[in-house]
Amino acid sequence: MRFEKWQALGNDYLIVEADSLPWELTAGRVRRLCDPHCGVGSDGVLLLSRGDDPSFVAELRIFNPDGSEAELSGNGAREAILYLRRHGWTDRDTFSILTAAGPITPTITSERTCSVEMGRASTTSKDFPDGDLDGRGSLSAAGRAWAFQHVSIGNPQCAIEVDEELESLDLAEIGPPIEGNELFPNRTNVSFFSVDGSRVRARIFERGVGETLSSGTGASGAAVTAFLRGAPSPLTVELDGGELEVEVSPDLGVTLTGWAEPICSGELSPELLAALSGLD
Repeated sequence: MRFEKWQALGNDYLIVEADSLPWELTAGRVRRLCDPHCGVGSDGVLLLSRGDDPSFVAELRIFNPDGSEAELSGNGAREAILYLRRHGWTDRDTFSILTAAGPITPTITSERTCSVEMGRASTTSKDFPDGDLDGRGSLSAAGRAWAFQHVSIGNPQCAIEVDEELESLDLAEIGPPIEGNELFPNRTNVSFFSVDGSRVRARIFERGVGETLSSGTGASGAAVTAFLRGAPSPLTVELDGGELEVEVSPDLGVTLTGWAEPICSGELSPELLAALSGLD
């Protein structure tokens, strides 16, 4: 079974094609593949398959390292998009792929960059069922109250604006109780951010992952929140792993622009394949 490992701003994924899998990609197998000691090691797995609908170049499923399935990943989507082009799934610059969050449409701008129309963000969703229409709320975590903005951008985002304390926050302590708060029945991604003109500085605690160097949807959630509070569009979002550009339209349409590149390709050993075969 062959794979490629890609990264975008330090957010790394294993990419596998469904046709090459000798078994179903279960949660246990995802956890073993993502394990840095007993597997290949990654922030998740991207599974690409050819669907029945010719209007989509591919169907993309995204798995977190804890084995759960994510609706969407901005960084993972760019990695998959550029992989598809390099491996001959399409020769077009603009095309569509299908995700659990719905269709997304990328435009490839160079060998390592693309812009992705992520769809319209919303301040209401089934992932914050008791929230008001504006998506604003508050909760308690790590001994203090936090005002937040719920944004759905294919997946749930909880964006929290802070000021000078951003860099000193202990996300390992604060993130888990917010991710699993009872307000969010499907858990939530969490972004802590501050705004300076057209720039947003964000730190991300990703659902099923923990603190990450970057997150495309996390950057989008922070940018949409900043935009709703008067910041201009487009916005440059500075993450620990680098910068992304997020354009937000008046109706909250989101376009995410950034880079992705391959790290390596390889083939799983017979020993690892045998171990994976025995997992659920």
